[in-house]
Amino acid sequence: MRLTTWQRLVLLSFRGVETASSQLLQVLAFLLRCLHETFASGNLKGKKLIEIGCGPTVYCLISASKYFEEMVMSDFTDCNRREVEMWLKNEEGCYDWRPVIQFVCDLEGRSRSPEEVEQRMKQAVKQVLKCDVREKNPFHPLTMEPADCIVSSLCLEAACKDQETYRRALGSIAALIKPGGALVLIGVLNETFYLVGQHRFSCLVLSQSIIEEILRDLGFSIKQVNIQLTDGSEKEFYDAESFFHLVAHKTK
Repeated sequence: MRLTTWQRLVLLSFRGVETASSQLLQVLAFLLRCLHETFASGNLKGKKLIEIGCGPTVYCLISASKYFEEMVMSDFTDCNRREVEMWLKNEEGCYDWRPVIQFVCDLEGRSRSPEEVEQRMKQAVKQVLKCDVREKNPFHPLTMEPADCIVSSLCLEAACKDQETYRRALGSIAALIKPGGALVLIGVLNETFYLVGQHRFSCLVLSQSIIEEILRDLGFSIKQVNIQLTDGSEKEFYDAESFFHLVAHKTK
């Protein structure tokens, strides 16, 4: 799994929000609001949450940390996991996530300070593990107990070369979710490429209907889909038509 353009831009924006493009800020605000509303509803909570393909970012778990006792973060690349571990340990040079945590605190009604929420997150994250969604067991050789919820953001379409690989990856993720548990999936629709620096990478082209069909075939009931259209202002970096946020419950 590669660090996608948007994962890289997320880091840049959190390091200096004032320098981020308006398109980027709109997408970040969209994702953070969706995640806040998803977890604040009270329908997704429990003992354990796993994030698949976190990259070097932690934004997916800000709202979730209020509703789960234990969280596991995971990514394929060593450098991404190292970035997360630096933040968890407050090491020198780690990224300052407080601007985005402040945004979520505002959504939560400012009941907690950014420092309190950051501490809440760090206390909840119990492990940072290597994973490969292309494997039948993404955490091989470890065997993970099924989780109450799995979150994956901007990962699978970059990691999977074709729809069959994507289907298998979602099947592997489904096996890690308890019956009745939830999947929170964030991604891009109809993207063919993205840039990381000067390097151009292909992206698996996916439509909303294809994703929903695969999830239903795997025994998920889709509860919510939110779409944020792109405005084309970043088309030199990626050509996605839209970003999506999806919530599905495992029914079997």
